[in-house]
Amino acid sequence: MSKRINILDESSALYKAMINLEMTLQTTSLTNIQKELIKTRASQINQCAFCLDMHTKDAVKYGETPQRIYLLNAWREANLFTEEEKVILAITEEVTLISQKGLTDETYGKATQFFDEDQIKSMIMAVITINMWNRIAISTNLQVS
Repeated sequence: MSKRINILDESSALYKAMINLEMTLQTTSLTNIQKELIKTRASQINQCAFCLDMHTKDAVKYGETPQRIYLLNAWREANLFTEEEKVILAITEEVTLISQKGLTDETYGKATQFFDEDQIKSMIMAVITINMWNRIAISTNLQVS
């Protein structure tokens, strides 16, 4: 792959805006594991090797098990995820694949059974943010190091 523009130049106002969004998401009540499940699942869907490498390592650092990471792509069939996590993963998929059907009323309704409004806002913003990072990494050919 050819080298492309460095959109992640730390002096760039665009990069600083992305980092501000990421830092704000760190202050939400979502757990580190919940955030990494969102980041990893969206990155799987988007086939972003750079982000998958980063977020699977981060997930393990926060205590996620390798088995759950291995089976994340089949979370519906694996009995390793809580009902709350399944809702988070459904939101992640539906927002990432927004053109298919968007965030459905069924999934949103399930989310309200487990999470408050601020948590749901945080989930949606976390999905949007990782999707932005995936698009940056893929379009600029960021490589796994």
